[in-house]
Amino acid sequence: MNIDDIRHVLVVGTGTMGQKIALQCARFGYEVIAYDGFAKSLETARARIPDYAADLVTQGLMTAEGAEAALARITYTQRQEDGAKADLVSESVFEDPALKGEIFAQLNVICPPHTLFTTNTSTLLPSMFAAATGRPDKFAALHFYGVWTKSLADIMPHPGTSAETLALLVAFARRIGQVPTLLKREYPGYIGNTLLGALNTAAMRMVFVDKVATVEDVDRAAMLVLGIPAGPFGGLDYVGLDTLWHILESAAKTSGDPGAMEFADLIKREYIDKGWLGIKSGKGFYSYPNPAYSRPDFLTGPGD
Repeated sequence: MNIDDIRHVLVVGTGTMGQKIALQCARFGYEVIAYDGFAKSLETARARIPDYAADLVTQGLMTAEGAEAALARITYTQRQEDGAKADLVSESVFEDPALKGEIFAQLNVICPPHTLFTTNTSTLLPSMFAAATGRPDKFAALHFYGVWTKSLADIMPHPGTSAETLALLVAFARRIGQVPTLLKREYPGYIGNTLLGALNTAAMRMVFVDKVATVEDVDRAAMLVLGIPAGPFGGLDYVGLDTLWHILESAAKTSGDPGAMEFADLIKREYIDKGWLGIKSGKGFYSYPNPAYSRPDFLTGPGD
C-alpha cells in the first residue's frame, strides 16, 4: 500500500475535532464518511461543518468553489457499514479505552484488511486498545490540534505499529496540510499537549486554587509575555470545556493525580453543569460572540 491508495477516510465521532478533521480531509481531496452513532451529534456536524468552511473562505484559506467541492465530498451516516470502503479511519470519540476498543473491533470486521486505523486520543495510549483493533500493526495515534490554525499532527506508535504504517501516516498528514511530528515511542500527552497541559494547569491553579489572579489577568499575561492568542482560558473556550473536562478526567484516572481530578470536578460543577461549554454554547470562561480578550483595549486595560 502507498499513499496514493488512500482515497476514502472514515471519521468516527463528529464532535468538534471530528468535524474539523472531516473538513480538512475533504479540503485536500479525500472522500470522507462522517460517522456517529448519535443522531443529534450528526445533525450538529451537518450544520457546523459548512460554517467552518464559510469561515475558511472569509479568512482567505479556501475559495467559495473549493469549499463547495469539499462539502460535497463529505457524507454523513449513523451506519458503521457505510465505512466499508475506508482506506484510513480517524477516531475521535470519548476518552474511554473500552469504548474505543469496541468501536475498532467492530470496524475490523467491516473495513478491508489494508485499512489503517488511527486514534485522535488526547490522553490515552494506543497500546491500551491496540489489541482490540484486530490489526495492531496498522494502528497508531494520529493526533490533531487546531487542524487549519495549528497545523501540527502528532504520530505516536505503540510497540506493535509497523514501520510501513508510520511512513504512510507521515505522508498522509502532509497530504492534508499538517506538519507531522513522529514520536519515538508512546508518551502521554504527546509534545504539544504536554506543553499546553502544563500551561493550562498553572493557569487554573493560579485562578481557582491559589486565587492570585483573574481569568482575564492570566490570559492578558500569557498574551503579552508568551505571545499566545487569547491566552490559556480563551484557548480552552475554543477547544470546548466539555472536551477539557473529558481530558482532565481521563488524565486523572490514568495518572492518579488528585490535582487533575480536582480540576475536572471544578470544571464540571462550575461550567459543564451550567451549560457553559465555551464558544459553541456562547459562554465559557468568556461570553461570546464578543469575548473580552478580543477587545482592542484588553491588553492595555486593567484587570477586570
